[in-house]
Amino acid sequence: MVNQEIAKIFYRIADYLEMDEVAFKPYAYRKAAIGLESTEEDVEEIYKRGGIEALKEITGVGEGLAKAIEEYLKTGKIKHYEQFKKRLPLNLEELISVEGVGPKKVKVLYQKLGIRDLKTLEKAAKAHKIAPLFGFGQKTEKNILEGIAFVKRSKGRFLLGDILLKAKEVLEKLQNLREVEQADIAGSARRRKETIGDVDFLAISNYPSKVIDFFVKLPGIVKIWGKGTTKASVRMKDGFDMDIRVVPERSYGSALQYFTGSKEHNIATRRIAMDKGLKLSEYGLFKGNKMIGGQTEEEIYKMLGLLWIDPELRENQGEIEAALSGKLPKIIGHHDIKGDLHTHSDWDGGDDSIEEMAKAAMVLGYEYIGIADHTKALHIEHGLDEKQLEKRNKEIDDLNSKFKIQNSKFRILKGCEANILKDGSIDIKDEFLAKLDYVIAGIHSSMKIDKNRMTERMIRAMQNPNVDIISHPTGRILKQRDEYQIDFDKVLRAAKETGTILEINAWPERLDLNDQNIRKAKKVGVKMIINTDSHRKDQLRLMEFGVAQARRGWAEKGDIANCWPLEKMLKYLK
Repeated sequence: MVNQEIAKIFYRIADYLEMDEVAFKPYAYRKAAIGLESTEEDVEEIYKRGGIEALKEITGVGEGLAKAIEEYLKTGKIKHYEQFKKRLPLNLEELISVEGVGPKKVKVLYQKLGIRDLKTLEKAAKAHKIAPLFGFGQKTEKNILEGIAFVKRSKGRFLLGDILLKAKEVLEKLQNLREVEQADIAGSARRRKETIGDVDFLAISNYPSKVIDFFVKLPGIVKIWGKGTTKASVRMKDGFDMDIRVVPERSYGSALQYFTGSKEHNIATRRIAMDKGLKLSEYGLFKGNKMIGGQTEEEIYKMLGLLWIDPELRENQGEIEAALSGKLPKIIGHHDIKGDLHTHSDWDGGDDSIEEMAKAAMVLGYEYIGIADHTKALHIEHGLDEKQLEKRNKEIDDLNSKFKIQNSKFRILKGCEANILKDGSIDIKDEFLAKLDYVIAGIHSSMKIDKNRMTERMIRAMQNPNVDIISHPTGRILKQRDEYQIDFDKVLRAAKETGTILEINAWPERLDLNDQNIRKAKKVGVKMIINTDSHRKDQLRLMEFGVAQARRGWAEKGDIANCWPLEKMLKYLK
């Protein structure tokens, strides 16, 4: 958890430096923040093991930032950050969560209008005080109001990608506790919802008081909402709540089923129990006063006449009926993925070389990796032109030859993430695209055009015979912006006609396609692919979130192109 806390501070320092128009340093802080987020070992343990020198082994962390980390570990603060907050006393995180409001705009809004937080920003925008400011205008003011409305709708929810690692750390501590026989994450985190409100834990123990005492003393707790003999609720420093219940072994399965949810799924299972003359609760399955089941979830579902239902499916959206009729899908597993086609290398500003990305993919047991560097229209991401792509391809060919000499069957594929321009054309020449193993195309600009034009733009790109995959197809950023205005049903029909694969982007802020769109694509026979959009090797592990999303969308191995062996997948590409 400390890794995430320091990373968050580094991100904010980068924003403050950007406000002051300091060159280079914001990038250094952000790079170090990403390095901290991607480091699985606790930074406190790293420091204990080797001090400043060990901290410098973290990607992006040099002497100065290592000392800042040391300062935080010793004092709980970073003086440089506290000075920024004192000079510019505003809720920076809240303000920059509004789409289109970056650090530089925040500084202008603070200096000119005294805007400090979301409330004062909304008040100024509604009073039309923002539009007259230099560099803003009516369109920006309108977009800010729309962005504020979106942020307010998302308030109180946390990204699964921000919370799950922390939840797993707590779970590991509980599982290692001598008094705990079994422990699990429950609730929406177990169902792998895109955003969650709080984290629920369940444990079996004959010494519940000791477990509760341990839980309420975990690091990072700022408030204890309640503490009993078998349950407790706390608030974490990051703003989310954690709850725990300790139950006897005989009730664990029914409690896990109940506290996993969803509420709608539970209502449906309780109704089935009632129809059978039974009563289902968190305490067990009862016939009259006699408990007839409850130790395992499997036992509960079996006694209700249901197949066991994967937690990701428990939303009362057809899974009960499918379980009753024996027609539940065999959804994909985390070990079914054979490769990742949406990764970036140091050629387009990523942190790691193609060889480093490839070796990291091998460690994950993949058969292949695709390098899909950005192309020239995306200047902010150091997009490559045709000549640069040609040179990069030569490097990939050399590496593949090297692997072949080493008797490795692993393969690096030559791809790109090209830009779909406003008219639906692609920013790289067709004759060059045809030389690549595959082409991903995505929308990275002009995102607010009307529904008809956006739909036609996407369809024209899919009609290009060289475009194999559409990246992050609806363009949403969780807690920041809605999907594009797009006719998704029309897009699906075009994807089916053209054989274009739609991406399930595993990046936790995207998770695009969403679960409902995955189900729609599956229903009409449109193939999908789960990619991480990694810009460094450590981010390849984000595949976990994309797989969870695909599972929530009922996807099976046959629906997902990178569950297939390399040759089968290559044959499917245009």
